[in-house]
Amino acid sequence: MSGSAESVLKRCERLGRVSEEPDRLVRRYATPAMREANELVGGWMRDAGLAVREDAAGNLIGRRDGPGKTLVLGSHLDTVIDAGRYDGPLGVLAAIAVIERFWDRALPFAVEIIGFADEEGVRYPTSFLGSSAVAGRFASGWLSLEDEHGVSMAEALRAFGGDPGSIASAARRPQDLLAYCELHIEQGPELERRGAPVGVVTTITGQTHAEVCFRGEAGHAGTVPMNARRDALAAAAEWMLAAEAVARRRQGTVATVGRIWVEPGARNVIPGKARMTLDVRHTSNAVRREAIADLRAEAQRIAAAREIELVWEARGETAAVPTSPDLADRLADAIEATGHPPERLASGAGHDAVLMAEVAEIAMLFVRCERGVSHNPAESVSAADVAVALDVLERFVGALA
Repeated sequence: MSGSAESVLKRCERLGRVSEEPDRLVRRYATPAMREANELVGGWMRDAGLAVREDAAGNLIGRRDGPGKTLVLGSHLDTVIDAGRYDGPLGVLAAIAVIERFWDRALPFAVEIIGFADEEGVRYPTSFLGSSAVAGRFASGWLSLEDEHGVSMAEALRAFGGDPGSIASAARRPQDLLAYCELHIEQGPELERRGAPVGVVTTITGQTHAEVCFRGEAGHAGTVPMNARRDALAAAAEWMLAAEAVARRRQGTVATVGRIWVEPGARNVIPGKARMTLDVRHTSNAVRREAIADLRAEAQRIAAAREIELVWEARGETAAVPTSPDLADRLADAIEATGHPPERLASGAGHDAVLMAEVAEIAMLFVRCERGVSHNPAESVSAADVAVALDVLERFVGALA
């Protein structure tokens, strides 16, 4: 069963039980659950004949030596809160399975499989931590960020066994890398609509993240008349609906308020403060930036009308990233060789490939997922589709030789 779809899915199931919580899958950066995950996946890497190590940022790396440059395969091992078992880990475990198929075959290049330590950005308010380190784009200021318990990233990484002072050593040189290829579930319904098991990614969407805060005035819920209130939560609610409308006016734009905090947070107190996260995406950088400008203008209008203070804090931006046309064509050829149509589509999600594009040509292979559901325990892929994906990735790697 080595190198088979069944073995990959069994490993996904086993890894899916490695969690910070007993009743749902949660695996955040530099936690004991991530330590257990690295040990488990590292063991599978060793079984495949790879030399295993961790870099200073906590990324798990399995290497097969070879002449010349290095082909990098992989994805991330961290998860969102209450996650499915395939977003990220499928790409790592599929890569291991494919390299197992080359056990007795020489390749004219080295291969590394990377299980990135953080892509989702759940524990700390930034994402792509692992691939940022590999791409040489890790900002030293991130180390002082604190999680909800006041633990700084530097402290967490040190306890994990990483080295905050040596993050720069994780960076790779472009001249040493042949390419980066990431297999990932689609996280959307397009392949299912087209009746295709896999697809080639053409572009990875750009993203803008912000934290938006309305500051009004707390007051007694029973004694402050409605026309005298400065209700921060009411302002936030009005703006969230405006955000939905702004996105709908621009085809292909998505805007999400994923978290909200309200203070003081009591039944009988008018909310004095409402703080929210904002996530805006589009494959066109210009359209995305126009949407952000409109959203900020709407927030300012609402705050002024309600006599409430607005605080808008940028939390990061990643530009839309095209994949390599040559590598995309090679993936398409590999798909055709398996007897399937070489469907091409854009990715509405962000991926470690975005950062890896800073140091290598990138390619992405999507695998169909049931109903397009992701970031959800109902996330599901079929063994038949995974089998096709493994065959495609094997042909892709072999053709690079």
